[in-house]
Amino acid sequence: MKLYPAVDILGGRCVQLVQGSRDRACYYGDPLACARQWLDEGAENLHIINLDGAFGNAGENAAKIREIVRETGAFIQLGGGIRSVEDACAWLDLGVDRVILGTLAIRRPESITDVADRYGSDAVMAGVDARGGQVVVEGWTEAAGDYLSWAERFETCGAGSLLYTNVDVEGLQQGINPDPVSRLVARTRLPVVVAGGVSSVGDLRTLLRIGAAGAVLGSALYSKKISLSEALEASG
Repeated sequence: MKLYPAVDILGGRCVQLVQGSRDRACYYGDPLACARQWLDEGAENLHIINLDGAFGNAGENAAKIREIVRETGAFIQLGGGIRSVEDACAWLDLGVDRVILGTLAIRRPESITDVADRYGSDAVMAGVDARGGQVVVEGWTEAAGDYLSWAERFETCGAGSLLYTNVDVEGLQQGINPDPVSRLVARTRLPVVVAGGVSSVGDLRTLLRIGAAGAVLGSALYSKKISLSEALEASG
């Protein structure tokens, strides 16, 4: 199971939010420095979210993200503020390995097909952000339907992987809810990377047993509730 330390960027700084709220942000300094720390500690992949983009300012933090791509050489999956096929293609042309399509995938599922046709399915990850079993979009403010049904549609459209974020537990550092992950893994043939609530070695072992392909480490990693070394060991 692959691990993806999170490098979430807001206003040019690396942050972790609680429940997606800017009012509950903890700041951790320069994004490149954070990225290098996780890579130095053994990570091979990075999960970068342009939070300003997710909140409506897609151009914000572009220079910071380009710097990380240029300076690290790591495998990078990127989300936040990707509102068009052109946005997605621009990031892939820049050197991002995989784009995460969230609201765009819900509003225009054919965008997944468009990007996959140009760059291959592996370059497209569809975001399945869910609260209470319902996909939520537009900064988690609007429900858009059953998360399992959307996962099936994303697979049909040509996505190469899914990012499942359990909004109910995201950022709380209180552990995962394995049941919806199990249902999703059983419903799709696509690799499922899990975000939200991953806070312990036990969480990672549970995800490994369920069959998740990967896990995003965010708040618990930055707050030192879990170390990257023990996370890597537990992930197999």
